[in-house]
Amino acid sequence: MEYLTIEELKHKYPVIHLCDILGIAKSSYYKWLKREPSETELKRLKLMWAIKGIHEAFGGIYGYRRMTIFLNFFRRAKVNHKCVHRLMRIMGITAVIRRKRRNYVPHKAAHVAENILNRDFHAERPMEKLLTDVTEFRLTNGTKRYLSAIYDLGSKKIVAYKTSHRNDNPLVLDTLKQILGDVKPETTLIHSDRGSQYTSHAFNKMIKDHQIIHSMSRVSKCIDNGPMEGFWGTLKVEMFNLDTFDRPAYLDRKIKAYIAFFNNERVTLDMGLAIPTEEKILQMIA
Repeated sequence: MEYLTIEELKHKYPVIHLCDILGIAKSSYYKWLKREPSETELKRLKLMWAIKGIHEAFGGIYGYRRMTIFLNFFRRAKVNHKCVHRLMRIMGITAVIRRKRRNYVPHKAAHVAENILNRDFHAERPMEKLLTDVTEFRLTNGTKRYLSAIYDLGSKKIVAYKTSHRNDNPLVLDTLKQILGDVKPETTLIHSDRGSQYTSHAFNKMIKDHQIIHSMSRVSKCIDNGPMEGFWGTLKVEMFNLDTFDRPAYLDRKIKAYIAFFNNERVTLDMGLAIPTEEKILQMIA
């Protein structure tokens, strides 16, 4: 493995320094280069190139666990997560780090609902339990952009979203309108925080008119809307923080592309670290 480490890092550091650090004679390294590589070594090198390619293609968002899942499901690698972890350490590859941040501004609510969801984030089917919220993006030109979205706990997908330069009632109402044709009267539940848009008369009227059950987080308890908050964090770490945005139109295009990726391609730990059977692979990527 020491030789592989040198092979991976020799483009950044002098070979002689790497050999000294690893306690290997320089002549031994060059002798290793000239030998006929074994089948195991060739497989390992192929795996390292795959890891490097995936890391670059997805902007460094995958740690060793999700990297393992991606390799097994989409590259049919049949590799153990411990092996991937070891190779990523050798290659100096790590995932981007997520930082959590939450600002809460109190206001006088017009309509308040009980916390009916009560952190029960399991749903048997789509359009049974929905989460919604608004997040803020600061552009380099000093302006702000707001994204309103609805997350379906049943399908684990973003089923509606809209961007705007204003965080106001029309933003959340236009988002809600996108799914009104799919809601199930007196069955579909939508959970939000106590932001002014969700406690407004207009939002409350639209909810009642379509017989949607409204649930609200408790004051200052963002964990009551956990998966929605989780999506915001993931979106910013895996998309927003990896780029520079000075134009709203560019940010909107990247948001659209990321949501499509999140809904259809993104690897999650729910897929499991165990090497999957071919049947499971087909089920998960169908």
